[in-house]
Amino acid sequence: MEKRYRLELVGITYNQIESGVYALILQQTGATRRIPIIIGFPEAQAIECKLQEVATPRPLTHDTMVTTLASFGISLMEVNIYKLPNGVFAADLVFSDGKTERVIDSRSSDAVALAIRVGAPIYTTESVLREAGFESDDKEVRPSDTHGKDTGFSSASKKINLAKMSLSQLSEAMLLAAENEDYEEAARIKNEIDNRNAQKE
Repeated sequence: MEKRYRLELVGITYNQIESGVYALILQQTGATRRIPIIIGFPEAQAIECKLQEVATPRPLTHDTMVTTLASFGISLMEVNIYKLPNGVFAADLVFSDGKTERVIDSRSSDAVALAIRVGAPIYTTESVLREAGFESDDKEVRPSDTHGKDTGFSSASKKINLAKMSLSQLSEAMLLAAENEDYEEAARIKNEIDNRNAQKE
């Protein structure tokens, strides 16, 4: 059996040239090798909302799935990312009810969105890292740098000038954006609120 390596989520980057295209960046734990997985806006939004801890007025699809599984006593044990012959990334979700394990096929973006919601480990193989991976340098975003910082995803939409708004106005704007299901904008506003609060400390 091929050796597996654990991955951690670095963040999401936005392609400024090709609109609506995002890259999910995963890095080998304890090393510098990374793999980029191209995903669409809905998937990027679902992951970014969790990274930025944006409170949505209604549960997102992945939140609903996590709650549903938990209500039946089913847990996501781990995610295994692999590459299909056509070059597309896919994933196996390993679920358990405490007695039986089941492996379910999934898109890699959905798998990551679920894993970060429950803290499940994400793995891949040496061959995937060798074929699709690259070595990061100091100019790249490092693990955990996405929290409270602009990843490129949040900068894709610049609807309002946040610098001129008070904290109370920002809070209202974030709630309004979430109610309108504009989670990208809500995440951007929350970034501004977090940055201001950090400066007060």
